[in-house]
Amino acid sequence: MNGAVEAANKNIKKILRKMIDNRRGWHEMFPYALLGYRTTVRTSVGATPYLLVYGTEAVIPAEVEVPSLRIIQEAELSDADWVRKRIDQLTLIDEKRMVVVCHGQLYRQRMIRAFHKKVRARIFEVGQLVLKRISPHQDEYKGKFAPNWQGPYMVRKELSGGALILSEMEGTEWPKPINSDAVKRYCA
Repeated sequence: MNGAVEAANKNIKKILRKMIDNRRGWHEMFPYALLGYRTTVRTSVGATPYLLVYGTEAVIPAEVEVPSLRIIQEAELSDADWVRKRIDQLTLIDEKRMVVVCHGQLYRQRMIRAFHKKVRARIFEVGQLVLKRISPHQDEYKGKFAPNWQGPYMVRKELSGGALILSEMEGTEWPKPINSDAVKRYCA
């Protein structure tokens, strides 16, 4: 079945490319794009959105034409057996959702660990000299060949969340705090 899903997803990608190339007919292709999105496994939760809503994997159009083992088994069931099987699937949907929640939490923890491995803390102390980045939307910006940093400034106060209160070397404080991402240490 996974091979059929992968083939369907490749077809969906082709349809999406056609939607991008031919902007007029996108509304005709949109249901196919939704089908592809809803039947693709999300890395963060380890399941498809369709499975989480309906409790079973979607029957894709390819499985209707060339029946998969799951379709053949359901076709051979009597109506009472099919209803019983469907009720069992629906009672297990909460368990599937809990498994997905656990998977999502583990995924989140992995992402946090990977983030903390690569990011190093930027700690500034009161009295330390720093340079402030000049952003293109600021009044001080003079073009692409001008310096990107200005200063030095002195750190007057460190606020929560990495914000800093800076002051000029003469002692006049800036009216607004600045994010610590927009400053770097000044080395004389």
